[in-house]
Amino acid sequence: MLGELFKGLSTTLRYIFKKPVTVEYPEIQRPVRERFRGRHELKRFENGQERCIGCSLCAAACPSDAILVVPAENDPSAPNSPGERYAAKYEINMLRCIFCGYCEDACPTNAIVLEHDYELSFYNRKSSIYTKDMLLVTEDKGHGEIPPILQQLDRRPSPPAQIDL
Repeated sequence: MLGELFKGLSTTLRYIFKKPVTVEYPEIQRPVRERFRGRHELKRFENGQERCIGCSLCAAACPSDAILVVPAENDPSAPNSPGERYAAKYEINMLRCIFCGYCEDACPTNAIVLEHDYELSFYNRKSSIYTKDMLLVTEDKGHGEIPPILQQLDRRPSPPAQIDL
């Protein structure tokens, strides 16, 4: 009985003079690993257009059915994205999301990205649904050029050709 007591005290004395490993969380934030999956972001191209083309592949790949995408046709005079469609409504229910990254893998344009922000808190269920406005990065952050494959997929109707008879 006394042997166990001295064994416990020796462990305490061994660590009492060592520097603690505690991180002062709000003031000091530990860096996360490169493969960490945190808060979602919808990216843009460097010209300000949205990367999301409204294909709903991310919603189809989501195992917890946390993503809702409602596509709409692009206005040819002022397009939102380089394709025929764009996501008119894009929502992620963060209570359902399991941060698996399948949405990121399924996206053909790399529009949805799980970034390294891990400070996710909300006080009610309504604020746990992240809308397109909350997810979309600002226009001044360019994130790559429009790839040639998307430029080829741009199938907006061209004006009718003049036929001379």
